Amino acid sequence: MPRRRIGFWYRFAAVICKPPLVVLLKRDWRGMENMPADGGFITVVNHNSHVDPFAYAHYQYNTGRVPRFLAKSGLFRKGFVGAAMRGTGQIPVYRESTDALSAFRAAIDAVDRGECVAFYPEGTLTRDPDGWPMTAKTGAARVALQTKCPVIPVAQWGCNELLPPYAKKPDLWPRKTHHVLAGPPVDLSRFYDREMTAELLKEVTEVLMAAITRHLEEIRGEKAPATPYDPRRERIEQRRRTQAQAVRETQTVREGDGGK
Repeated sequence: MPRRRIGFWYRFAAVICKPPLVVLLKRDWRGMENMPADGGFITVVNHNSHVDPFAYAHYQYNTGRVPRFLAKSGLFRKGFVGAAMRGTGQIPVYRESTDALSAFRAAIDAVDRGECVAFYPEGTLTRDPDGWPMTAKTGAARVALQTKCPVIPVAQWGCNELLPPYAKKPDLWPRKTHHVLAGPPVDLSRFYDREMTAELLKEVTEVLMAAITRHLEEIRGEKAPATPYDPRRERIEQRRRTQAQAVRETQTVREGDGGK
């Protein structure tokens, strides 16, 4: 299937966004040859800065296969933002759907049309203290198994040094480098034609995140933690610590009252 034309809106966005990115970031971009020349495919990308969607889009744009990002369906409904989202071919996610697969129907349709659909599987900025990929959601796995399309793992690093997660001001000097390494497609064939259970989706997601993490290890020249950071587990542990601290404080107060 031939690739889709980039179109006016995407070129217009590139004219606006590329100059500041070129000024702010040096580039160490590798793996463009792994992007399929034709047909639909998915990229799965780690997320560690509010800047990196723009920097990654710059990388992907330069491959000739522009990314179609997933975004809340409400952003498409009105005004300039809606026109830009529709014009650049971004993909609405209907989170109000009670059917998990139907929520990603537009992404599946885009792949079937021959588009590059970009997923940030973590769903938000990584909470890992050292910036490694954390546990992820299963949307990319759902679309990959449904379409059986190529899935390209992409690791990036450097935008987090320009604008660390949740920082209010960028660190402009010295000039930072945006490192990107895209790997070959992840082989998911062993998962095809199996019932799409929660366990299967979790396993596929872990395979995809492991591929991203391996490429990030190559970029950073160091090993990632053996177990990815899990925000849900951390919240549970934090509640346990808070409850234990409250119990200790109550006991201390009671012991103090008893000694009077």
